[in-house]
Amino acid sequence: MRIPAYTTVAALLAASLAFPASATVGPLVSQAGSSADQAAVHGDARFDQPYTGFAPASTVLHPGTPGQAGLDPGPIEAFQRSITTWEDPASGADYLFPGATSLMVHNGTVVERAADGYAVKYADATTELPDDQKVPARTDTIYDLASLSKLFTSLVAVQELEAGRLDLDTPVAHYLPDFAANGKGDITIEQLLTHTSGFDADPVPSLWKGYPDIPSRRKAILDTKPINPPGTTYLYSDLNMLSMQLVLEQVTGKPLDQLVGERITGPLHMTDTGYNPPAAKLPRIAATEFEATPPRGMVRGSVHDENSWALNGVAGHAGVFSTVDDLAVLAQTILNGGVYKGHRILSEHGVRLLEQNFNQAFPDDSHGLGFELDQIWYMGGLSGPQTLGHTGFTGTSLVIDPASRSFAVLLTNRVHPTRNTPSTNPARRGIAQALATAMKVDAPGGGRSWYAGQGGATTSTLTTGKLAASGPAAVDFSTFVNTESTDLLSLQASTDGGTTWSPVTLRVTGKGAPSGEVTALSGQSVRAWWRVHAEVPQASDGLQLRWKYTTDPSYEGRGVNLTGLKVSDGSHVLLDSNRPDAALTADGWQQLPGR
Repeated sequence: MRIPAYTTVAALLAASLAFPASATVGPLVSQAGSSADQAAVHGDARFDQPYTGFAPASTVLHPGTPGQAGLDPGPIEAFQRSITTWEDPASGADYLFPGATSLMVHNGTVVERAADGYAVKYADATTELPDDQKVPARTDTIYDLASLSKLFTSLVAVQELEAGRLDLDTPVAHYLPDFAANGKGDITIEQLLTHTSGFDADPVPSLWKGYPDIPSRRKAILDTKPINPPGTTYLYSDLNMLSMQLVLEQVTGKPLDQLVGERITGPLHMTDTGYNPPAAKLPRIAATEFEATPPRGMVRGSVHDENSWALNGVAGHAGVFSTVDDLAVLAQTILNGGVYKGHRILSEHGVRLLEQNFNQAFPDDSHGLGFELDQIWYMGGLSGPQTLGHTGFTGTSLVIDPASRSFAVLLTNRVHPTRNTPSTNPARRGIAQALATAMKVDAPGGGRSWYAGQGGATTSTLTTGKLAASGPAAVDFSTFVNTESTDLLSLQASTDGGTTWSPVTLRVTGKGAPSGEVTALSGQSVRAWWRVHAEVPQASDGLQLRWKYTTDPSYEGRGVNLTGLKVSDGSHVLLDSNRPDAALTADGWQQLPGR
């Protein structure tokens, strides 16, 4: 059921991107000013040369192949093969969802846009539909975004901040006096937008279960009692955006769906995005869960989240439906600094508020206003301090990487026909990882280099032959490290033929390099090559060295690159990796072609 990606993307995109008929999908940029922008136009996609600043405001989405965008098609093809596995029930534990639609963009070029599996596959919680009644997933399938809806609420909130009608440090109760009930008088707008308000994760009881009508449900939100003092704890909570909705509606005098339509989806011509999609679009909408409690049957075209459903489908935390094409327009707008095709929805300052980490007191929970930051568990190799995005319970994710001017969208119906399915995080990381590894990392000087990007709980080694050292040995090399903090690159030495290995102390220089002496390298905070120097004081004839990269079972970054490996003992060069006869044994490392 796979609709192929970049091989036919030009025809598919021209036919069905969600732009109005009068809008044209033009070239990337015709007035790119900086050298980095000019390089992008000519297809130089360098992951190790991150961009600073926003993309040119004139950048628009257009179809192209990975090669035309300067990307390696291999990782993208591998991701496509993985999607086929994830949507196949015969895959056993690797089966994640009935259907999916995916999209990858680099510098405005849509390099992957594809669909696989089924938008509608089941009649009830266990019964598959006959084949002729199943609905294949399409590249323009409309999905329930679940918590990606929070981003739309957040964008409207930042618009209100820019207009001066909201203030981050002002208590919510200033705008909604009844919100002060049950000790919430000190909770601020910022704390709602960064999930540090002290709220529990969900309303208890659920809005649909505990209250008879919408007025009582809205009052329940206002009356909710926090479980933590404000500002002391990060706890992701739907109540934050439910409360933010009430603030926005109070301040503007308009309902949330109207605000989103007038200020975001309308100006950006996101014609398939909104709450409560019309019945005419039902044939393109993916089904979600078969629900017996509440007795909703197979949910399709109505919001999956019960609390949003209890608010007639318009809620601050859930309710938005969309396509990969529409979300691509939103993501490119953010990369462009808040503007797309001349339609501005945020100032550049407003976009920086989305990228600014307000949660430095909670290091593992970096957060801009509404957008999550630097979450490797679903951002994979694209993760970094400014990488922003979000996930949704129905199996959705959006990852936007300003440093590479790239983004990845994955929409699935993983709750169809039941929510009792495995996590879609492998697929979320997979699409981000594919895009990250498709971008080049070029060795300084263009000599021989090696790359290791293995999965979790594995080890790669690059080992020298026995070196004829006759005194203390000096080791120098360059490395590009993009890993989870617990996935480590180390240098080790052996003098007994590899029976035992000892760590070698490293001194590192370069942008963002660790200070002082270390025995291992890791991290994703910078995308820069580091120069490393080490001394092996007890070197002797028969010395061996190995570069060891080890990953733990959880997540991985893009991986590790090595180049310029040189070992000397003061008077002799014992190893020069740029020489073709350099004795190196690679186990898990891939040698890359030099320039």
